[in-house]
Amino acid sequence: MNTATDTRHLTPALSNKELDARRVAATPRGVGIGTPMYADRALNAELWDVEGRRFIDFAAGIAVLNTGHRHPKLIAAIQAQLERFTHTAYQVVPYESSVHLAERLNALTPGSHAKKTAFFTTGAEAVENAIKIARAHTRRPGVIALTGAFHGRTFMGMALTGKVVPYKVGFGPFPGSIFHVPAPTELHEVTVQDTLNAIQQIFKCDIEPTQVAAIILEPVQGEGGFYVMPSELMVALRALCDQHSILLIADEIQTGFARTGKMFAMDHHSVVPDLMTMAKSLAGGMPLSAVCGRAEVMDAPAPGGLGGTYAGNPLAIASAHAVLDVLEEEKLCERAERLGQVLKARLESLRTKVPQIAEIRGLGAMVAVEFNKADGSPDPEFTKLVQKRALDAGLILLTCGVYVNVIRFLFPLTIEDAVLAEGLDILATAMTA
Repeated sequence: MNTATDTRHLTPALSNKELDARRVAATPRGVGIGTPMYADRALNAELWDVEGRRFIDFAAGIAVLNTGHRHPKLIAAIQAQLERFTHTAYQVVPYESSVHLAERLNALTPGSHAKKTAFFTTGAEAVENAIKIARAHTRRPGVIALTGAFHGRTFMGMALTGKVVPYKVGFGPFPGSIFHVPAPTELHEVTVQDTLNAIQQIFKCDIEPTQVAAIILEPVQGEGGFYVMPSELMVALRALCDQHSILLIADEIQTGFARTGKMFAMDHHSVVPDLMTMAKSLAGGMPLSAVCGRAEVMDAPAPGGLGGTYAGNPLAIASAHAVLDVLEEEKLCERAERLGQVLKARLESLRTKVPQIAEIRGLGAMVAVEFNKADGSPDPEFTKLVQKRALDAGLILLTCGVYVNVIRFLFPLTIEDAVLAEGLDILATAMTA
């Protein structure tokens, strides 16, 4: 057998253009690409492409890098685990680090009740398993989600997602017994009462509450537009779920791990969910997700009903331990709150120059700006223009929203003040040019 190392895949192309031509030829168009450049290296909130050009990263791998690119503590933790073992399959030969991480998350998540945590690989996988657990515990099929929600690209994830383009187009039919109600959004004049009324309408017209297993929602909608769910809604949903023995599931995949100024977005509310899904910044770039919930609920599936070959990979587990250490040691919850205030203040200062600004919103450093036209309709064209201008000037931004008229900000919480200021200057120019 030829043991020579093939390094062709490590050799960067001469240009982004050449690499992109290879991508188009080798990979399907269904995997959308947001930027025309290819990464070569990164550090904290900065990224360099294969042509040596520097970018400030306000996307952070879609909220994955709250602790930044290549945090030294994460690198050290992964390297140390590499010296021990890289894979056993937890269900075949378990390891203490996974048990310890479950114990840490059980203690960190909202509520003082007995909890258990199971690990998986992706956010969509966590959502799938949360629904499996809810159905196993309640012996009911129905699930209620919100419009604008994003819960993944698997079939159950797509069914729960409340946005058709691009996530659902051409992929139906989807799993049944999934229902959607409007998400309360003050800007669009949808109230909490509208949401609650829609749930009652479902109970009257579609499925009786005794057949509903769970209500799932993001405390701050991610792909949907960074709409913050009001505490009034959370309290009402908790009471409704308790009344009908329905489980409340909080999807904290994008909101978790200090992004909103608290460890979890549900910490902003007086009620606790029965189940929580986590992923993204849990392991700082390593593939890891989790479902944490009430012990009696988590124990509903029989042995073998949960798991996965790569679920709770030891390298990702090691990285997650380092993430939790960094969040505490560097006080990133407090820093997220301060960074968010800086960002909001800068955006507010641009209102007089940018009439397209309809709303600035968010919790902590999970902030978004929504753009509308003069007649109040969504302005995705201006949103795309701002994103392009920023990228041309070296700043990576993400859009979101059902009408793609929102820019969301997800820079690492470890971003240096000077780099943040530089990025905000680029943003201001892109919005006012």
